[in-house]
Formats: sequence, C-alpha cells, structure tokens
Amino acid sequence: MKLAVLQSNYIPWKGYFDIIHNVDLFLFYDEVSYTKNDWRNRNQILTEKGKQWLTVPVHGSTTLPIQNIQIVEGRWQRQHYQALVTNYAKAPFFAQYRDFIEDIYLNRKWKSLSDLNQTLIQKISRDFLGIRTEFGRSSDYSSSGSGHQKLLSLVKAVGADSYLSGPAAREYIHSDDYEEAGIQLEWMDYSGYPEYNQLFQPFQHQVSILDLLFNTGERASEYIWGWRSKTQAI
Repeated sequence: MKLAVLQSNYIPWKGYFDIIHNVDLFLFYDEVSYTKNDWRNRNQILTEKGKQWLTVPVHGSTTLPIQNIQIVEGRWQRQHYQALVTNYAKAPFFAQYRDFIEDIYLNRKWKSLSDLNQTLIQKISRDFLGIRTEFGRSSDYSSSGSGHQKLLSLVKAVGADSYLSGPAAREYIHSDDYEEAGIQLEWMDYSGYPEYNQLFQPFQHQVSILDLLFNTGERASEYIWGWRSKTQAI
C-alpha cells in the first residue's frame, strides 16, 4: 500500500493532486504546526496583471497545529468569489464549476481552516478529477517524536510498504531509516507538466488547480497525470 502525507493547503496547485492520485491512501497532516506565509491559507490565481494571492485570514500562531487554526470572520469569502468571477468568467469551463464555487464561498460559513482545505481538496479530487484514493487524517493513527521520526512512525503505524514524498522533504527525511524499516521511499517529480490554454500570458504552472479546471474542464487530469502515459507510448 502506497501512502502520502501532506499538510492541507488552500485550493492547491495541480502537483498536490498529482501526489494524491499516485497513492492508495492520502493523509492530511494537520496535527503539525501551522506555518505562516505558506500555502496553508493562501494560493494564487492568474489575472491580466499576473499572479494574484487569495489569502484566507486566520487567527493563531506557529505554536498551534493546523487543525486548530480558526478563520477570521469577514468578507474574505465574497472577495475570493468575486476575484474568481472577475478573472475567470470568460474561461471556457467556468460555468461548469460556478455552482461549486458559489456553494463554497457564498452558501457556507467556514470557521476552521483545516475543514475548509480538506473539503475543497476532497471535493475537487473525487468529483472533478475522478481520483479514487482513500482520504484520512494523520491524527487517526498513533505516531510519536517530531519531524522525520514522527512522520516515519506514522508511516509504520499505517502499515504502508511504500511512501511517496514531495521533493521539499528531502531536507529532513532520512532515506536510510526507510530502507531499514523495509519501506520503499519514492520522490514525486513535478517536471514535464504540459501547458494548456490560459486566459493570460505568460503561462504559469504555479497557480491554483482552479485555473486548470476553469480552462480545461473534464480534460484537467490529462494535464496532471494523463500526459505521462501518452509520453511513454511514444
């Protein structure tokens, strides 16, 4: 069984969903400390003037786990909705997802950042990208230690024989410990993603998954993982 463990991010980029698609079980690692100025509560969309941040205002500090971070009440939901409408209304598949974003931003009130992120990620994965990976939370399993040791103990507790990690974790993961535990350690490769027709130029890979959905619709998965099988067939 192949496992991936990541902190929840706000409307993350396509690479995040690529990892989810490539494993059997994906765990949200929201029991670890919240990090400011990171992807936990913000992401970027593409506009006529370039990339623009959409940021969810939150209470809390780096001493709190992500799952305990509360959202500041205010107009951010309507502002994010309006930003999406303003910049993507002319995208070819925007209308297909309008009910979805209206439900998220206009019909609900969010208090927990973790709940918001996890709801968005699971909804997009299952309903729009056809991902069948099982989701869970790391807090549902027993783990101990900190950093590398905590993550490794979690992988062991799950009973995974393979672990897929994002490349940034090379800074703290000790591959020898995985080998000693009989767990195959794999590293995600984000290179090679094909470009698609965006509304604005120059092309930008590092934007929210919403940009891909609004511009490619049901073909979105082809630009995340589907292209690999075509490349291998050549």
